[in-house]
Amino acid sequence: MKLKPLEEQTIKDDFMFGAVMTNPEICKLLLEHILGVKIRKLVYPELQKTIKHTMNGKSVRLDVYVEDDFHTVYNIEMQTVSSGNLPKRMRYYQGMIDLNIIKQGSDYEQLKKSYIIFICDYDAYGKGRHIYTFENVCLQEPGISFGDETTKIVLNTRGMMDDVSEELKEVLHYIGGAAPASELTRNLESMVEEIRANEKWRREYMNLFLRDKENQRFGKTVHLVEQVRRIDESKIEEAAPYLNADTIYIQKVLAIISEHPDWDDYDVAEELWNNR
Repeated sequence: MKLKPLEEQTIKDDFMFGAVMTNPEICKLLLEHILGVKIRKLVYPELQKTIKHTMNGKSVRLDVYVEDDFHTVYNIEMQTVSSGNLPKRMRYYQGMIDLNIIKQGSDYEQLKKSYIIFICDYDAYGKGRHIYTFENVCLQEPGISFGDETTKIVLNTRGMMDDVSEELKEVLHYIGGAAPASELTRNLESMVEEIRANEKWRREYMNLFLRDKENQRFGKTVHLVEQVRRIDESKIEEAAPYLNADTIYIQKVLAIISEHPDWDDYDVAEELWNNR
C-alpha cells in the first residue's frame, strides 16, 4: 500500500482526524456540539492507541477514545467509504471497548456509559439527516429504555435537514470538503495545517504506517496457523505451496500446536512471532 504523504491528508483521513482530536479543547467542543451537553474535562486513556482481542488476533486502532471526568467513554471514528457493515462495525467496537474495560475489574458494574460516534462522509440511511442516534428500547413499550447506557450516533456530512446546531452543520460540511466557515472549523483547519508541518507528527505517521504493516504480517501468521490446523500431517509437502510456507516452518507450527493444545491461533502465532 502506497503511503499517502502527510501534506496531502485532510481532516477526513483517519490519522489526521485522530491527531487533530488530541487537542482536548477542540475534541471537547466537537463532542459538546454533537451531544448538546457541556463537558467539563476530557482525559485520554492509553486504550486509545490499540485495542486487541486476544481470542482471534484481530486488533482495532481507535481514531479517538476519550473519557470525561464522570468516566463516560467517547469513541469517535471517521468513515469515508460506505462498506455496508456500519452497524456490525459499531457493535464490534462497543464489544472491544467493553472487554478491555471489564479486564480492569471483575464486575459488570465496571462497564461505563459510552457513546460510539461515526462521522460518515455519506448518508448511511438516506434520510437527509445530519445525525442518527440509536439507543436500545423495548419494542413493545418504546418508553422503556434497556438501560445499558450505550448510545450509537451516526453523523452525515451530506445532511440537509435543520436537525443539529449551525456549528455542527459547519463542522460536518467542512469534513465533507467545504471551506471552513466558523470559528471551530477554522480552528480545525489551523490544526490540520500545523500537523502537516510538524516533524514530530510526521515521524508518528511513519511509525504508525510501519506498525500497521507489521500488524498485517502478524495477521497473516495467525491465518497460516488456522490453515495448518486443518491439514493432514502426512500431506505437509502437498500443502506447502498452497500455504505459501516451507515444510520446515509448517512442522514448527504443528509442533507448537502439539505442545500447547490449549492455545488458540493467536497464541501460537505470537510464539512464532517472538521466536523469528
